[in-house]
Amino acid sequence: MLTYPMEERGDLPLYEYLYRRIRGDILSGALTAGTRLPSKRSLAEHLRVSVITVENAYAQLAAEGYLLAKPKQGFFVAQVEQAPPAREPAPIPRLAPPPERTWQLDLKTNRVDASRFPFAAWSRLTRQVLSQEGTALLAPIPHQGLLALREAISQDLRDYRGLSASPEQIVVGAGAEFLYLLLAQLMSQVDVFAVEDPGYPKISQVYRASGVRCVPVPLDDQGLDLDALRRSRATVAHISPSHHYPTGLVMPISRRQGLLRWAAETGGVIIEDDYDSEFRFTGRPIPPLQSIDRDGRVIYMNTFSQTIAPSMRVGFLVLPPQLLDRWRRTMGFYACTVPATEQAVLARFLSSGQYEQHLSRMRNEYRQRRAAVLDAFRQSPFAHRVTITEHGAGLHFLLKLDTLATDQALQRRAEELGIRVGFLSEYAAVPDPAFDHTLVINYAGLEPERLPQAMELLDQLFRE
Repeated sequence: MLTYPMEERGDLPLYEYLYRRIRGDILSGALTAGTRLPSKRSLAEHLRVSVITVENAYAQLAAEGYLLAKPKQGFFVAQVEQAPPAREPAPIPRLAPPPERTWQLDLKTNRVDASRFPFAAWSRLTRQVLSQEGTALLAPIPHQGLLALREAISQDLRDYRGLSASPEQIVVGAGAEFLYLLLAQLMSQVDVFAVEDPGYPKISQVYRASGVRCVPVPLDDQGLDLDALRRSRATVAHISPSHHYPTGLVMPISRRQGLLRWAAETGGVIIEDDYDSEFRFTGRPIPPLQSIDRDGRVIYMNTFSQTIAPSMRVGFLVLPPQLLDRWRRTMGFYACTVPATEQAVLARFLSSGQYEQHLSRMRNEYRQRRAAVLDAFRQSPFAHRVTITEHGAGLHFLLKLDTLATDQALQRRAEELGIRVGFLSEYAAVPDPAFDHTLVINYAGLEPERLPQAMELLDQLFRE
């Protein structure tokens, strides 16, 4: 007869304690395969518990495969591998979290000023959505995103970017990196992707992690070098023609037309990453490349990370008609990765005109901040040793330093002074001496009142 000290069960229910003890005996080999267990009634009387306690324990053991129930015969131990001899578990290493460095001056982080987020408007729209949409927010989301958001994006692109795209062409996803993953899968039959060099490193990192072969293609003073693109034998080119990061280049119409000819001649596809294009401070906004594409060769993509907030993980693609059918056939099984509430609030933010009002305020703020930052650099003690390159757009510019020091030496000295800086050479897949001593200055988080301190710190950094 099975005998267990039921008084030692602690806080466990009786049936669970009995289940664990019998399971332990089976795993240890104390109860071997084929052994018939006592009847529920006899074991209950022996252990002085209720029959239902034994019945529940036996039922759980049978459900997990430790016992076999044979009609009119009872419960028998099943064939189960015995547990290996107990060993002392290896200690789990305690890893200290990486320390968060506090910088006196951060010119590398490329993000908008979080204090400019439209909290009041966003809170009001969120309340409206929750009260008016109700249970509709709990329904499955169309895989391309909520129709209301795709309609709002379509209207915004038409009104402010000169891009005509139907809501059916738009795919909503959780930020640029996720969209890169989907594009890699959509173009999985393609051998080579061309990426700009220098360029945003994460683009090629995501593509390579998705199994895509990436070839860095150099830039000239107009953007992606067409001769180098043809030599690369790539059939997909990922570019940022309206405002390239980190060089700031704006691709002229002649180079855009050349790229479209390349795509038409080779059957290639252009991924137009319109990152940062909303912040243009001189002249009219540059129309997207897709707006002049007549052959359906350009996929347009953008996000709201820069214009609203980095944590706003909402991006979108505009697929040309000839790729839309392929998307639905090969990618239509994916669920939309952006929550319904976030999409509904963003749709209202766009369609109500509040997004463009917010953008207008941001442009004015950064136009003034940019002017103050550039003026501070031009009047600084080190002004005679630096050359500034900027194109009247975006939230960064390039600063070339006249120095004999290497970028690595400057980086070490910057860290000693508590300054976080990035160098153009960090963005290059193929080293080029022309990139040396060139800093990428992200000024969005540099408030005017901090400019004097910033210039003093940089003067210490640049001093020979």
